[in-house]
Amino acid sequence: MEWTEDWKRQGLEEGRRQGWQEGWQEGRQEGRQEGECSLLERQLIKRFGPLDVATRARLRAAGTEQLEAWAERILDANRLDDVFNTND
Repeated sequence: MEWTEDWKRQGLEEGRRQGWQEGWQEGRQEGRQEGECSLLERQLIKRFGPLDVATRARLRAAGTEQLEAWAERILDANRLDDVFNTND
């Protein structure tokens, strides 16, 4: 019976360790995404003026890859719509 308790304890410890690591990685990803969103929002405001609610919502809903693509487009964009245009 003692070996079953050891296995159970080891399983719980491993589960906690994996859960902590996954949570940590997820938190880092969310933090990175929030930072990229915030930076892009500031850049857009500086270049094109105040953003409407829909544009802010679009930024907040975007994933990291999309935010990075928009961040690159801002360099060549003449209008706000050019940043979000997908007809490259």
